Amino acid sequence: MAIPPAQAHLLCLLILVALALPSHPHALPSSSPFDAALATLQSQIAYNFRAPDLLRRAMTHASYSRENGRALAVLGLSASQSAAALRALAADHDASASAVSRRARDASGEAACAAAAARIGIPSIVRVASGTKATAAPVVCGALRALFGAVAVDANSTHAAEEVFWKLHVLTTAELAKAATM
Repeated sequence: MAIPPAQAHLLCLLILVALALPSHPHALPSSSPFDAALATLQSQIAYNFRAPDLLRRAMTHASYSRENGRALAVLGLSASQSAAALRALAADHDASASAVSRRARDASGEAACAAAAARIGIPSIVRVASGTKATAAPVVCGALRALFGAVAVDANSTHAAEEVFWKLHVLTTAELAKAATM
């Protein structure tokens, strides 16, 4: 039995639309340099997002869009500080509160954060408005912290964010101990 021409055209259109859709409902399309950079970033951090829109938001500065990573950065900073404090106490159960606080501050501080962000290329990934410097430490730190927050939300676990934090972090336990004595 032959299919009427109108139905054949509709069937062809449906097939083309189905082929154009990503295989996973949350998959990142690979149609732009930004999407390609996000895919590379996921490889670098060894974490694949189930909800890639979280990663897109994390790599979007407030100057670029109202849909940005500021709230994710709050969670990411908290996860970073928690990871550093936990590591400090695991290394020395008798550490003073001020030493643990200093270690958490140093490990999650802007200098360490900006260095880690630069190493994985965040300045070339983060979307900012013209007039905003993508290489500025507050911008790249905000994006990196938002990345940690996005991982935590995506995995529904701050533990996952802490793992990514330590993969990227530059301070070793010895450097943390040295910083604590200063």
